[in-house]
Amino acid sequence: MSKVKKMSVWELTLLVLVNMMGSGIILLPTKLASVGTISVLSWVVTGGAVTCLAYAFSKCGMYSRRGGGMGGYAEYSFGKAGAFMTNYTYSITAILADVAIALTAVAYALQVAGIEANATTICVGTLIAIWLATVCSLGGPKSVGRITSFTVLGAIIPVVGMSIVGWFWFSPSLWAASWNPHNLPAFQAISESIALTLWSFAGFESAVSNSDAVENPEKNVPIAVLGATIIAAVIYVVSTNVIQGIVPGADLVNSNAPFGVAYARMFTPAVGQVFNAFFVVSCFGSLMACQFTAVQCLKSGADAGYFPQIFAKELKNGLPLMDMIIVAIIQSVFVIMSASPTFFEQFEAAVDLSVMTNIIPFIYSMGALVVIQKASLKGKTAIATNICAIIGLIYCFYALYSCGEQAMVWGSLVTFLGVALYGLVSPKFDLESAKEFNDKADAEKASNA
Repeated sequence: MSKVKKMSVWELTLLVLVNMMGSGIILLPTKLASVGTISVLSWVVTGGAVTCLAYAFSKCGMYSRRGGGMGGYAEYSFGKAGAFMTNYTYSITAILADVAIALTAVAYALQVAGIEANATTICVGTLIAIWLATVCSLGGPKSVGRITSFTVLGAIIPVVGMSIVGWFWFSPSLWAASWNPHNLPAFQAISESIALTLWSFAGFESAVSNSDAVENPEKNVPIAVLGATIIAAVIYVVSTNVIQGIVPGADLVNSNAPFGVAYARMFTPAVGQVFNAFFVVSCFGSLMACQFTAVQCLKSGADAGYFPQIFAKELKNGLPLMDMIIVAIIQSVFVIMSASPTFFEQFEAAVDLSVMTNIIPFIYSMGALVVIQKASLKGKTAIATNICAIIGLIYCFYALYSCGEQAMVWGSLVTFLGVALYGLVSPKFDLESAKEFNDKADAEKASNA
C-alpha cells in the first residue's frame, strides 16, 4: 500500500495564507482613509492579537480529540450548549461574510462597467452576485475548489504587487499629512477600524482542520499558522499604507474601488480598470467559497442534530441544494433590509455584524482551552498557549466594543435567538441527564421525608 504524501510546513503555510488573502482587504483603504494613516496602529493591534489567537487555535487543534472544529473545542468546557452556540454563530458569520464579499464584487464590477452606484444598482447587483454564485456552486466542492484556487490570484497579485512596486510612487509627505485628519484621540482612532482589520484576517482559524494532512503536525501546524498570519499582516499593512501615500485621503474616502484608483494614478486609468477586473474575478471566487462554507456549516450542524433536518438533506450527487437555496434567501433578505445608497455603509454594516458573531466562537474556544489541555496533557497546561489565549480574549472583547452599538444590538439579538433555539433541540442531548437529576432529587426528598 502506498503511503499518502503529507503537506510540508511550507505548503501548509501557503494554504493558510491563500485562505486568508481573499477579498477582505480590497475595500479597506476606503475606511482606513476616513480614519487617517494613524489606522496603521489598528493593524499593529489586530496583527499581534490575531497572531496570538492563531497560535492558541493551532494548539486547540493539536490537543483536541473531538471533531467538529470550534464547536468541538467549546464542548470540552461548555457541553452541547456551547457546541451548538459556536456552530450557530459561526454559520451566521459565514452567511453575513458572504454578503460583504458580494458587495465588494459589485463595487468593483460597477466601476469596471461604468455604471453609477446608487441604492438600486447596489442592491440589484448584490442580489445577482449572490444567486449567480449559488448557481455556479451546483457543480459541488471539486468545482468550487478549482474555481477559487484560480480566482484568489486576482486579489493576491494586485495586493502583493502594490506592496512591492507601489513604493516607487509613494509620497512620505502625503502619508504624513493624512495621519489624523479629524484629530481623533488615539484610542478612538484605533477603535474605528478594529472590526475591519480583524475581518481581513478571516479564515486563520480554519488552518487546524488540515492538521491530519501535515508532516509532524505538533511542530509544523503552529509554525504554519503563525507564519501565514505574520506574512498576511505584513502584506496588509504595507499595501494599505502605500496606497495612502499615493492617493490623497479625500479621493480614497469617496472611492468604491480604492486599489483601482491607486493603480490608475500609478499608471493609466486603463491599467486601473484591468486591476478592478482582477478584483471582480477574485471576489466572485471568494463569494463561491464562502457560500459553500456557509452551506457546509449548516449541513454539519444538522448532521450533529443541532439544526433542523432540512439542512441535512442532499441530492443523489451529495449536493445540499436546500441549504444553498435557504442561505441565498437569508442573504437576499439582509441585502434588501440593509440597502444603502453608498457601498461602504452597507459593506461596513455586514462586516461589523459578521465580526461580532464570529467573535462568539473565538470566546468559547479560548475559554475551553485549559480543559482541552488538561484532558490531553494529563493535567498539565502550557503557559505560552494560555498567555496567547488570554491576550486573544482581551482583544475579542475590545473588538466587540469596536463593532459599535448597532452591530452589538443586532448581534446580541441573533445570539440570544440561538440560546432560545437550543432550547428546542436540547432534549436530544440533555433529556437523559435531566431525568437522572430529577430521579436523584426525588430519591433524596423521599429519604428525608
